[in-house]
Amino acid sequence: MPEVPRFHLAMPVDDLDAAREFYGKVLGLEQGRSSESWIDWNLHGHQFVTHLAPERPKRIHNPVDGHDVPVPHFGLVLTVERFQELADRLRAAGTAFVIEPYVRFEGQTGEQWTMFLFDPAGNALEFKAFADDSQVFAT
Repeated sequence: MPEVPRFHLAMPVDDLDAAREFYGKVLGLEQGRSSESWIDWNLHGHQFVTHLAPERPKRIHNPVDGHDVPVPHFGLVLTVERFQELADRLRAAGTAFVIEPYVRFEGQTGEQWTMFLFDPAGNALEFKAFADDSQVFAT
């Protein structure tokens, strides 16, 4: 067991083949066990599971730094280098961003690169990177 606990997150999707294409090919996640109704993914050491669930809840947005941020959302805090690599990978795949990659809170505490997108089932994802990782929880 690693020193830092890993999270487990299960998210609804309406098409497992589309989830396999997006999470496996576009994001490049390693696929684990699966069945006719779910797929396990290795999300940088965390267990992320896509479960077949055709009904989708209404989307909600909250304003953050001049953008409408979709809620709920999930993602990863990456290094700036990994963030830029992922942004390039997503652009090359023709991904439509909800919020294009940009620097949020520029010049302030918590300055970070961020980007938002939806998976094929409409789940919102955020990937971010702090130039100074010690500011992840800064107030």
